[in-house]
Amino acid sequence: MIGILGGGQLARMLALAGHPLGERFRALDPSPDAGVRDLGQLVVAPYDDPEALDALAAGCDVVTYEFERVPAASARRIAKATPVHPHPGVLDVAQDRLTEKELFGRLGLATPAFAPASSRAELDAAVSSVGIPAVVKTRREGYDGKGQFVVNTPADLDRCWTALGGKDLIAEELVDFDRELSVLAARSADGDTVVYPVVENVHRAGILHLSRAPAPDLAPELQVAAEAHARSVLDELDYVGVVAIELFEAGGRLMGNEMAPRVHNSGHWTIEGAVTSQFANHLRAITGRPLGSAQARGHAAMVNLVGSLPDLGEVLRINGAQLHLYDKPSRPGRKLGHVTLVADVPDELEQRLSLLTRLIG
Repeated sequence: MIGILGGGQLARMLALAGHPLGERFRALDPSPDAGVRDLGQLVVAPYDDPEALDALAAGCDVVTYEFERVPAASARRIAKATPVHPHPGVLDVAQDRLTEKELFGRLGLATPAFAPASSRAELDAAVSSVGIPAVVKTRREGYDGKGQFVVNTPADLDRCWTALGGKDLIAEELVDFDRELSVLAARSADGDTVVYPVVENVHRAGILHLSRAPAPDLAPELQVAAEAHARSVLDELDYVGVVAIELFEAGGRLMGNEMAPRVHNSGHWTIEGAVTSQFANHLRAITGRPLGSAQARGHAAMVNLVGSLPDLGEVLRINGAQLHLYDKPSRPGRKLGHVTLVADVPDELEQRLSLLTRLIG
């Protein structure tokens, strides 16, 4: 049995990928309506409940997590008796944007200029160091555009400090990038690694809207560089499982933005668009199975369905469209599902994507 900290859509897709492998699942989530509830056992409790953590791990061969905001202390408690992959130390890196940027720098992955700030006075100095305009972020707990504030003038700093809660922050140079990219890779316990094609990502209001794979018109040397960066991060952390590294392409070079120590929204296209999905490879890695090929099957696009659903019948009329719903009630800003499109050639993919875009807006 595989335990999962978190029971949302990523846990749901992990369970769907694991059932053909004969795996059973148990998840811990505070919500009784968690998306994985019909695909395995569900322990309903806070993530820091000691008894619930013990109940999650009891009888499991391995425990993983579907999001990086799981308390590292909870993962460490489980790891005393049951293997946890990726190991809890990875959370210490991924949960702190400063530690994350410092890791990238040590491994030779360029980043935007950055500086930490733990007080209002330090915020002034940090923004002065990186220059204006700057983006100021909470060091912890930000996701989908949350916990961020763009500083355009020094007069914004008081509002920035208040808006972000007056907590530990990191100021970053606001990069005039050409586009956002990500690279996903999987590593097994023996160090075997596979890397997926680099993906181009488009965001709306801080939430991922569209991913194209492979990233159109990507210079071959950037794919090579992205693969090398992914491998260096995985090896440095002695990582087991799937990781996603979010990147900027700026002036023909790559810059590291953030990493997610888990299966990732920008890898959903792999379910239909790659030989082995990110979910299957994550499970293969954490259970000691051989990794599968990360090669793309032609060209793919993934579009998130956020806030409300379009006419699903019309979506399914699009040739090559594959619909994935997360069994969630609608509300603004909530990811309710996604659609994957796969085609043999880029022009064909763009035609299908244009049809889908008209339906969802």
